[in-house]
Amino acid sequence: MSPQVAVDPVLPGDVTARARDLGPFESPFIWLAFATAAVAVLAAVIALAHRRRARRWGLTAVGVLLLLGAVTAVNSYVGYVRTSDDLARLLQRGPGAVNLAGHLLDDDKEAPEAPSSSAPRGGTGVAAAGQKIDVVQLPDPAHGIPSGSNYVILPPGYGDPANAGRRYPVVYLIHGYPYGGPRDWLTSGDAPGTLQALQQANAINPMIVVSVDMTAGVPSTDWECLDVPGGPRLETYLASTVVPAIDHRYRTLADRAHRALGGMSGGGFGALNIGLHHVDEFATLIIALPYDDLNDSIGVLGGDQAAIAANTPRRYLPTMKFPAPISVMLAVGTGAPTDVTTAHRIADALHARGQDAVVHAERGFNHTWHTARATLPYLLAFADQNFRQSPATS
Repeated sequence: MSPQVAVDPVLPGDVTARARDLGPFESPFIWLAFATAAVAVLAAVIALAHRRRARRWGLTAVGVLLLLGAVTAVNSYVGYVRTSDDLARLLQRGPGAVNLAGHLLDDDKEAPEAPSSSAPRGGTGVAAAGQKIDVVQLPDPAHGIPSGSNYVILPPGYGDPANAGRRYPVVYLIHGYPYGGPRDWLTSGDAPGTLQALQQANAINPMIVVSVDMTAGVPSTDWECLDVPGGPRLETYLASTVVPAIDHRYRTLADRAHRALGGMSGGGFGALNIGLHHVDEFATLIIALPYDDLNDSIGVLGGDQAAIAANTPRRYLPTMKFPAPISVMLAVGTGAPTDVTTAHRIADALHARGQDAVVHAERGFNHTWHTARATLPYLLAFADQNFRQSPATS
């Protein structure tokens, strides 16, 4: 069987425009307002410089406003917090009063159901226009994974008795590193909303999307989805624990042709590396903000040269043998020229090995969640194209 010809999908303009739109918390007017307020307060402090108390409180206010301006400016650039729900989830990761503020801000309207170690096949999550989201805990102590809250987005109609015999392809998405988490694809990445928009436009067939927890319980560490010598074996966890568990709990098309693996940035590296190591499990790779070298993360492998070589696609891809064909989409923003160069290098290496690859570029975007969110419709549609071309075997 020869590899399919990769094609960059053409999507409805309202779907792509929605994915590119800024959320209310990403507006540049927010940080501009804080900066303007800081300038106004500073002017007042200067005018009242002879009043010690006013000067002290005024300078404190200026500092706070400048800090808020800097934080919101960074967020406007990165696109991590889009809505009040995103902010609530972020605050809930913090301690004490920060965590409490997150719960007070949270209206629970977009929250998946509490984590479960035994989510039934029918799904038990929150519904949104027929869509359901389960949280499945998959700890794996044997591979150094103390916990793992994997978010499973089920398509509309999944629980309908009329679809009881229907099985669905699965897309696995990996978050970035460090300080990333599986919730990011639901908030910053807007996977639920993107799926709804694509399905309402009849641009894709129904699919299951799983946002995988690859933090090993330590989100501050840049694990890069690796099997770490003496540490967590994240690649093995995904391929040998998560995938079989999802196939067991849900009505999936449990074959490589109907299984895609993707991610953004560090998660994109993980998807590329794991996907190339497990061609028998994943026929499609969908990667945003790609890179093919461990770079600054090389230290996590503790100087193990064999492990470094085995986990550096830039080294092993040019001579890799493929027991089965794969199809890869690499999505980048033109504002990040290094990403563009890397994506084309990976695509060229895949082409040289007889595999299919396509590069999708969004104009004006950088190495941020803006790009991941804007390109997700194309990545999912690309996976759907490949799913449709393969007959179901389960």
